[in-house]
Amino acid sequence: MTTPSTRLLEGQTALVTGAGGGIGRGIALRFARHGAAVALHCRTSVREARAAADRIRDAGGRATVVRGDLTDESECHRVVREAAEWGGGRLTALVNNAGVQPVRELAGMTAEEWRAVVDTNLGSVFACTQAAVEVMGEGGGSVTHIASVEASAPAPGHAHYSAAKAAVVMHARAAALEYGPRGIRVNTVSPGLIDRDGLTEAWPDGVRRWQGAAPLGRLGRPEDVGDACVFLASPLASWITGHDLVVDGGVTARPTW
Repeated sequence: MTTPSTRLLEGQTALVTGAGGGIGRGIALRFARHGAAVALHCRTSVREARAAADRIRDAGGRATVVRGDLTDESECHRVVREAAEWGGGRLTALVNNAGVQPVRELAGMTAEEWRAVVDTNLGSVFACTQAAVEVMGEGGGSVTHIASVEASAPAPGHAHYSAAKAAVVMHARAAALEYGPRGIRVNTVSPGLIDRDGLTEAWPDGVRRWQGAAPLGRLGRPEDVGDACVFLASPLASWITGHDLVVDGGVTARPTW
């Protein structure tokens, strides 16, 4: 893994949840590239998380994989505790990335389907953040939630997802207010459409429309989200908290009328 001229996270220990997926993996690799020791959480994407950890170790970095179901509050605390213990007893950065994004119209949605999305996308943010604050200690640290541009601009079939992501943004602001005196900063990153294998083939019209709407003319990449998270966890963002950093190629800057 190429060493950048400035390793912004040297000496940090970070936990990235949902690191078996594309965005989470991109965040973890970016953190490692900037010198952080990274604990990669996964639930089912074990092979992918282990492959990413191997890439980090092969490049001379430190990485481990921690499995857990983050819809279970006790599992959230265990995952955070294991990551901190692996890192020498303390965590300095948490990225709450784990989430699901099913498509379901409100008219036919069940309460169980609603809860499944909210518990994963919002409940895990609450529990993991609470656990991380306890192991960050007096030295402080940073927490970054991965929200979405859909927190303010919902798409059809995503009511549960959009509502949960809007709540994630507000949780970060509330947590920034309450945890600031402990030296802990809490922010969100709201990605737009991030490319992944097979996306263009599965949703050609959506990809085409997004590219046409984006002033920068392309889809996002996992590393775009990762770079935003690195910045927010780094000393460069030492006076930034309670902020939502939109990473969407400029789509939300376009007028809707």
